[in-house]
Amino acid sequence: MMTPSFVLIARQHPAWAAVAMGAAAVGVAVLPVWFAPPLLLAIGVLAWRWRQRPRVVPSQPGVVLAPADGRIVRIDRVRDPYADRDALRISLDSGWVDSPVSRASVDGVIRSVQYFPGPAFHASLDPASPMHERNAVVIDSAGQTITLVQVAGWLARRILCQVRPGDTLTRGQRYGGVRFGARLEVYLPAHAVPRVGPGDRVSATTSILASLSPA
Repeated sequence: MMTPSFVLIARQHPAWAAVAMGAAAVGVAVLPVWFAPPLLLAIGVLAWRWRQRPRVVPSQPGVVLAPADGRIVRIDRVRDPYADRDALRISLDSGWVDSPVSRASVDGVIRSVQYFPGPAFHASLDPASPMHERNAVVIDSAGQTITLVQVAGWLARRILCQVRPGDTLTRGQRYGGVRFGARLEVYLPAHAVPRVGPGDRVSATTSILASLSPA
């Protein structure tokens, strides 16, 4: 199965794209000629950053997919503070050149959406993670609980979440995003089996993070 067809700019970011493109166009028109190449390069970087393309959704049942593009930085067993349970946590850092879109890791119904404001820290700093601006989406997936947490970084912090409790998500569905660097934390049932390791690069939707064995 494949997610919806190609869109050049992610739907979560049309205003940012318009402002950036407009500013660049004005700059090319009024600034010295030598300034045009850096501006055009910046446009290319932003277009790559805000790109949107279809993703192939794995067909295997009972798996949890990556919610974003990035690199696995930690796998540990912790307490899920958003669903109040013991959990396996898989954390990934999404860099500023990665696509900012957040996608559903599983099929399910949203049980709760919990937003927490916070000061500016780099998203990769572990001690700062609980203090960051963050948004947790708790999903009931066929009787198993999956929590997806968007953690904002220090640059252009803004979390976008376009779902609410009671909504139904399908694997690979876009539900929000975090601009310019973020951490995504996935809390799984304690019996889940990781399919990735620290340092692995993953792609949203197409990469499998873990398998869910029967509860």
